[in-house]
Amino acid sequence: MKVVEVRLERLTDQLLLDLRLRDLPLRIQGTRLQKRLERLGEELDSRALLLKPHVWLSEEWFTPDGVAGFAIPFYLAHPRLVKLERSQMLEVEGAPEEECMRILRHEAGHALSNAFRLHARRDFTEMFGSYRTPYPGWYQPQPASRAYVLNLDAWYAQAHPAEDFAETFAVWLKPGWRWRRQYQGWAALRKLEYIDRLMTEIAGTKPPRRSRREMEPLHRLQKTLRRHYEEKRSYYIIDRFTSHDSNLYRIFTPDTDHRSRPLASQFLRRVASEICKTVAHGTGVHLYTINHIFREMIDRSRELNLRVALPESQARKLVAVTLTMQTMQVLQKGYHRIPL
Repeated sequence: MKVVEVRLERLTDQLLLDLRLRDLPLRIQGTRLQKRLERLGEELDSRALLLKPHVWLSEEWFTPDGVAGFAIPFYLAHPRLVKLERSQMLEVEGAPEEECMRILRHEAGHALSNAFRLHARRDFTEMFGSYRTPYPGWYQPQPASRAYVLNLDAWYAQAHPAEDFAETFAVWLKPGWRWRRQYQGWAALRKLEYIDRLMTEIAGTKPPRRSRREMEPLHRLQKTLRRHYEEKRSYYIIDRFTSHDSNLYRIFTPDTDHRSRPLASQFLRRVASEICKTVAHGTGVHLYTINHIFREMIDRSRELNLRVALPESQARKLVAVTLTMQTMQVLQKGYHRIPL
């Protein structure tokens, strides 16, 4: 029986969503991913680090414990799936090259720690904390803290000691990055200097652990893309809101004298894309979460029958400030994201 190859670029979103992950005809070779991984390899070689992380496609980014390699999300292996990811999640983590390189350096840090068992060292624990600390389902970032480097969004170094190490390594590895100048006066500088000493120590040394085990590889995943995105969207939905009313009344009016003015809900729908992207970029919170908060604001504005009485430019600015405030409240209560 002849097997017909699936041509992803010819399928509609609905047909794609009905496919199982295991049936996606994907590979890394010959894609943009391959070039980015080669770039990562060159960066590691330039530091005489004898590690070439093995990689495989799966649902999301992750590095299993004890493995000197990491998984990469499937959608990055095909432009049609990048388009689907954006339609389902509003943004595509790792699609821009420099963002992808930040994540690859981060994952390489995890793989390096596994390969050399760096997290078992006493000085690692003294610098970053215990690797055995249970991984939290959520974390409460402190945006003003200077004890952590800034690499991935949402102050991810603060999530766990293992992430602190991987983030610090990623900043250290970036070519041409003047981290001593960038982090002068920060407590995080001690961590960067520790990484610098530690990498000099292991440079030119073959890693004692080189497991090539693959966890949850794409070809073993039975779920459909539809189920995958249902689970992923539910992960980013925040249900710990405070009331929007007081903030909305500062911007809009319920005054019946303004019936000729545009409805606030219509105005918010019109500016939603621009403002949500701006706030997501500024806070580092996933765009799907930001969009969820904003939809709550739209729904509440409609229920209160609010209208726009201010000049539009002023209303836009106030809406952006309000959305940022609401997002920061989410961060203060605890923010969760898929572990990298």
